[in-house]
Formats: sequence, C-alpha cells, structure tokens
Amino acid sequence: MQVAMTADELQAFLTSDFGQVAADFVVESAGVEGITLRLAVEERHLRPGGTVSGPAIFALADVAMYLAILARIGPKALTVTTNCSIDFMRKPAAGRELRAVARVLKLGRSLAVGDVMVFSDGVAEPVARAGLTYSIPPER
Repeated sequence: MQVAMTADELQAFLTSDFGQVAADFVVESAGVEGITLRLAVEERHLRPGGTVSGPAIFALADVAMYLAILARIGPKALTVTTNCSIDFMRKPAAGRELRAVARVLKLGRSLAVGDVMVFSDGVAEPVARAGLTYSIPPER
C-alpha cells in the first residue's frame, strides 16, 4: 500500500481548495500510517484564560483526519465529516503550536474511521483526542 498524495500535494490541495483556512495549517508529514499537521496558534485561536479554544482544536483534528484520508484515496474534495467525538484532556499553552497526529483506522469504499491525537509543543502528553468518521463520495 502506498500514499495517493504526499505532504506537499496535500498542502497544495489545502491551499487551492480551502484557501480560507490553509494558512493556519502546515502538513509536516504524510504516509500510509497517517499524517502530522501543525496549527500555528495565533491570537484569534485563543479564548479567555490564555488557552487555545475548543473550536480551534476541533478544526485541527478535523483537517488532520480529512488530509490523512486524502493521503490514502487522493484529492476527493467532497469527502465529508459525518461524526466526531473529541476529548479535551489538558489545557494547551497559548504561545505554542499544536500538532495533530492522525491515523486512518479503517478505510472502506464509502466510510473512513480514524483517530487524532493533539499535542501542544513541548508537552509530552496529548491535550486532546478525537475519533472521526468520514463519508467518501462514490466513484462516478
């Protein structure tokens, strides 16, 4: 088994198809086992109390899983999230980037299931864990 899209191709796809958010994310690596995606935390990602907001962490997990699936199946833009469950486990530091490690656990013809661990730079323990399911559009 090999990847359908490399890290550079995933980054280019994100820029071309999701330009409104692409600048927030950097694809560090992509392989059959999954991908690593970074969120450059900015002031707009913070909430009162000096921490990264839940919606920003959710976005990182969601985009990471989406790209992990595309790394396996190719640029199918209409692949969509059908379910997400996220556990916020620790307060991430406001001044540090977040890193998501996404793994595809099951890849079928119409559904993909995976998990994402989110880490704050400099902290060994994860700050969040998400389980996600995606619907894959049928071939035409």
